[in-house]
Amino acid sequence: MKKFFLSALFFTLFFSACSERQLPLVNEADFNTTLDGKPVDLYTLSNSNGLTMQVTNFGCRVVTLFTPDRLGNMDDIVLGYENIDRYVHNKGERFLGATIGRYGNRIAAGKFTLDGKDYQLSTFNNGQCLHGGDKGFDMVVWNVDSVAKDYILFSYLSKDMEEGFPGNLSVRMSYQLTADNEFRIEYSATTDKATPVNLTHHSFFNLKGEGNGTVNTHELYIAADRYTPVDSVLIPTGELADVTGTPFDFRKPYPIGWRLDEENEQFDNCRGYDHNFVLSRTSASDLELAATVYEPSNGRYMEVWTTEPGLQFYGGNFFNGETLGKSGKPYKYREAFALETQHFPDSPNQEGFPSTILHPGETYRHVCVYKFDVK
Repeated sequence: MKKFFLSALFFTLFFSACSERQLPLVNEADFNTTLDGKPVDLYTLSNSNGLTMQVTNFGCRVVTLFTPDRLGNMDDIVLGYENIDRYVHNKGERFLGATIGRYGNRIAAGKFTLDGKDYQLSTFNNGQCLHGGDKGFDMVVWNVDSVAKDYILFSYLSKDMEEGFPGNLSVRMSYQLTADNEFRIEYSATTDKATPVNLTHHSFFNLKGEGNGTVNTHELYIAADRYTPVDSVLIPTGELADVTGTPFDFRKPYPIGWRLDEENEQFDNCRGYDHNFVLSRTSASDLELAATVYEPSNGRYMEVWTTEPGLQFYGGNFFNGETLGKSGKPYKYREAFALETQHFPDSPNQEGFPSTILHPGETYRHVCVYKFDVK
């Protein structure tokens, strides 16, 4: 209780002090446009302590997220671009800060069979369907149904056979910055035909600040006894492998880069970490702690909570420095990480994985929380 009080006091005092400073926010006018006949804007949210985030309804992308370090210095800790054109016509990383759907992660060869019918999805990632296809939820304009200082509610109707998926899927999703310094995401969805659904969030974080160096010194904990190994095109083999004695054992925090130099077939397949972890949950759907990340040089600390059974950890293996971020800094190799709460990749083709099929009359629900603190 004492630690919580001191932490809350820290955030209150430093955010109050920082509120008088000018944060280097992205210009909202640079996101004001029309795409596919729908208006696009940039919205700035902040909580009662001053935690500040900017988000656009194009893909519901988080563009900036400002948090303090242990000295009260404010940094933007997510990767992103400075205008809408760079997201629409991107020549680098496509999924920065985006909402992912209709199916997050990969489906093998873009194929699955449901109720005796074969479906073919769009494929652009080594012959696999990745993150919903060519025009997934990250590349569409969402409706903004409600917006307040610390809250925004989006909706989107994914029509029957969009990107090859059956059923009209009606999605509602909210972002909220809570008084406890949480970035809280809540998803719900209904359908009129059985369909796979696996929604997730794809912010790339660097707790040193975007473009400010390697994340390999970040100390990571993941509450998982098992993970799902992948083949050469990053499709799960179906095995739920024990993490014991492997570089995938984050059950105690250690630096991300500590074991990356080891010979490991999984590292060869993915250039490092890009794997789904099977969370060691104690309930079917309660909100439980999935991971923590600590940056020792500045004290930033993040927790990830979820109702989902899986967590994809990606270590920034495909950044190469050729893409410049919103502040003009290059995004280099392993200078960002993603922690995506989810069901498992390729679940429609894996009988041993938890089902991702949503049926008419059911409601898909998913909560993900990124909570920020300092140590």
